[in-house]
Formats: sequence, structure tokens, C-alpha cells
Amino acid sequence: MNIELTEKEYRRLLDMVYIGNWVLNSMRGDDRIDDYDDVESRIFSYCLGHAPALVELDGDAALPSEDFAEGGIHEAIAAYEDTVFYEILAEELARKDMEIQEIGPENVDELACRIDEYIEEFEENGMSNVSLNI
Repeated sequence: MNIELTEKEYRRLLDMVYIGNWVLNSMRGDDRIDDYDDVESRIFSYCLGHAPALVELDGDAALPSEDFAEGGIHEAIAAYEDTVFYEILAEELARKDMEIQEIGPENVDELACRIDEYIEEFEENGMSNVSLNI
């Protein structure tokens, strides 16, 4: 299979491959899914001839370089993680308020409204007004 990409498209592909492998493998410790590491290595290996600053060799493996990893990609990952965290927290708190487990036609509008209220609160104050009573 051959895929033709512009330099800009290839750079975006590097970002997507890195983010995908990060999501799939970053929390797995020694139980990484090697197939994803292998695909990442293969895609990054093409940097050797085009953008060598973005890749480092570790034996036969082509890995994202420190320059790549520190070039803003983790800020994008962190922004995504923050958004997902607040959305999940908002939904869980809204469900707790309503004491529901299942969403149905009879409660979906109220749930959405409560989620929106929590999201607005988090956007304005972050976690400043959140407390736990243990």
C-alpha cells in the first residue's frame, strides 16, 4: 500500500499516531500493546529522511524524539483529558443529583440541563468549589 501525503499532512499523521499510541499504551506499564508501538515506530521511521529532529533511534526502533514530545503534543493531550474529565464528572454528579442509573426519554432533558450547569461551573471555577464529605 502506498499513501501520498504532503509534508503538512505527514506531520499531522505523526501527531495522530503519537496521540493514539499514547491513549492506548501510556497507562499500561509493562503490558504495552506492541502492535501499536510497532506502527508508531514505522510511521516515525520516515522522519529519518525528512524531519530527523522528530525521531530518535533505539536499536531498530524509531521513536518520537524529545523535540517532538516537547513540541506541544502533550498540551493537546492534556486539554483533551481535562475536557473528558470535566464532562464525565459533570454527568456523574448530575446522575447523583437525580439518583438515576439509566437515561431514558423521561429524564434526558433534565440530565442534560444539570450537566450543562456543572460544566458552566467548572468552566468558571475549575475544581475550586468541589469538596468531598468522607
